[in-house]
Amino acid sequence: MYDLITEHNYMYHREIHAKIADLLKRRKEQNQYRLLDLGCGNARFLAPCLMQSPPARYEGVDLSEAALEEARGYLAKLPCPVVLKHGELLEAAESTDKKWDVIFTGYAVHHLTFDEKTRFFQAAGRCLTDNGWLLMVDVVREEKQSREDYMEGYLRLMREHWTQIPPDQLEAACEHVAAYDYPEPLSTLKKMAKAAGLNNSLVLSRYGQHYSVLFSRHALANDELED
Repeated sequence: MYDLITEHNYMYHREIHAKIADLLKRRKEQNQYRLLDLGCGNARFLAPCLMQSPPARYEGVDLSEAALEEARGYLAKLPCPVVLKHGELLEAAESTDKKWDVIFTGYAVHHLTFDEKTRFFQAAGRCLTDNGWLLMVDVVREEKQSREDYMEGYLRLMREHWTQIPPDQLEAACEHVAAYDYPEPLSTLKKMAKAAGLNNSLVLSRYGQHYSVLFSRHALANDELED
């Protein structure tokens, strides 16, 4: 089902990862970087970005063994050490004893509770290098929008526009979203990040509820961002 969602680009993976690829290219041009991918899934969309700008080390964490097995295939030609771990992203962030230049997470943090998201940012702030980046791709609520109103709109979007998903699978997807999605407004994510020492935030792209945001300790220089 998720392959169908990404194949038809319903969550804007192509546009979002084009920007991610550009950022990683600029990061690579400046120096070597180590990347931790939390909730990596099968890494289908991140893998081409990494092939263009290989990190010094890649580590991916996900709860799905099947997704990790697929990720091994997508990442097989990456010319750097690749470590894939079965586990939960918050636990992985809190337990890592390494420093990372880039932490990437795609459509995963919104599954955490409010307190868990706070812990996630604290962990990211602790294990990022001084000039490290937290690259977050996720769904985001409008300011002052309740979860209920957000959910009503997102489920309507899915049912009206995700037309290439078989009806039974679409309803299963809607049930999953209704049960497990807890997105926050952007201002809340920024506050959590700032409390963890990630004082700067930049919206890289927005497609409806689908955002990509870069969090860092320091403001980025123009040559790190300009097209």
